[in-house]
Amino acid sequence: MANGQGLEVLHVDMDAFYAAVEVRANPSLAGRPVIVGGAGPRGVVASCSYEARAWGVRSAMSSTRARRLCPDAVFLAGHYDAYSEVSQQLHRILNSFTPLVEGIALDEAFLDVSGVHRLFGSTVEIAKRIRTVVDQELGLACSVGVARSKLIAKLASRMAKPTATRAGTLPGPGVVVVEADTEQAFLQPLPVTAIWGVGPATAERLARLGVVTVGHLAALPMASLVSALGLAHGRSLYDLSHGRDQRPVVPDRAMKSVGHEETYAVDDHQHDSLRRQVVRMGDAVASRLRDAGLGGRTVTLKVRFADFSTITRSRTLAAPIDTARDITQIGWALLDPIDVSVGVRLLGVSVSYLVTAGPALPRQLSLDDLGEAGPGRHRGPGHPPPNPSPSDWNDASTAVDAVRARFGTDAVAPASLVGSDGIEVKRRGDTQWGPAR
Repeated sequence: MANGQGLEVLHVDMDAFYAAVEVRANPSLAGRPVIVGGAGPRGVVASCSYEARAWGVRSAMSSTRARRLCPDAVFLAGHYDAYSEVSQQLHRILNSFTPLVEGIALDEAFLDVSGVHRLFGSTVEIAKRIRTVVDQELGLACSVGVARSKLIAKLASRMAKPTATRAGTLPGPGVVVVEADTEQAFLQPLPVTAIWGVGPATAERLARLGVVTVGHLAALPMASLVSALGLAHGRSLYDLSHGRDQRPVVPDRAMKSVGHEETYAVDDHQHDSLRRQVVRMGDAVASRLRDAGLGGRTVTLKVRFADFSTITRSRTLAAPIDTARDITQIGWALLDPIDVSVGVRLLGVSVSYLVTAGPALPRQLSLDDLGEAGPGRHRGPGHPPPNPSPSDWNDASTAVDAVRARFGTDAVAPASLVGSDGIEVKRRGDTQWGPAR
């Protein structure tokens, strides 16, 4: 390895990213407990400042509990577009050091720096330079873990972060390096949930085996893990508990699906209003697909009921689609047979099995597409025109994209989304963490 130690992987993780971006935009919030997320009773915490963390607030916690723990917190609904823009700036910085950058969220990424030491020095020097550039250019702080593998680097970046206390935020080391010969000493005291693949259900199974720490996990024979968790999962956790993680840093990971979902402040019991929400989401998903130059073959509808039970329904097509009309019609067909009388808490629409789209996606003509008079023909006065053909919908979608690019996302939308308050378009991240009230 270039450094002689094999320390070629960095994990860069922004500190309290969403909250920090909000404080940067409004400096009067500095030093105050800031919580970004859904402020309503069904909201969750997306991010919080270290001043809020000092009171026990954590990401993914319910906003109701967060408010009880920290009554003086400033709740902000969040600005996804701003976070996305800063994320793009962050990734431009990271790519200026190495082309091998694997983004895994808006605020974190893995880097392989094995080929850039002549330009930027040792791996540790690169980590420190990244922190400096991020601070100078973005006015934000990040923590960096340095190790031989992605697993250890991610855990190390967590150790590099500041510590929240009620007396004030204590700065962290900023960069934590885990050398090859100290990996086991670093891993073994950590809770077993620190290992990838150990969620609540797996942790409960392992606890029945007396496993609480990574050290306990590493001490178990592989056969015991395989017996308890299955072949693939058992082997994976056995290797990870010994620090063995062979996964490379993979830049430009392909998008697997595009979707939107929304949690409602009040359960919805009506098909008509839910069909309108399918239109909103189908329109937004189609727009994002076309913006990314993609089409997809599988449309999935996700429904979470008032009792938190969740179902999904999917339909896979022979050819990919990317128009709001196609996605919405399939979404309606999936929704209509579902009994929503018990109340729908959350609704989502997504498209997967994505392919790169050419100038126009291939489409299968149907009798509905052709209409009674055939494409491009009108039977004269008194007779309705034929249904628009696939090429007509493609042209219409292109026109919609052009209008939105020039005048904004709410400049044009399906007619059913137009109400007394204007156009109700679905924006990415607008209710990502639950309703505001």
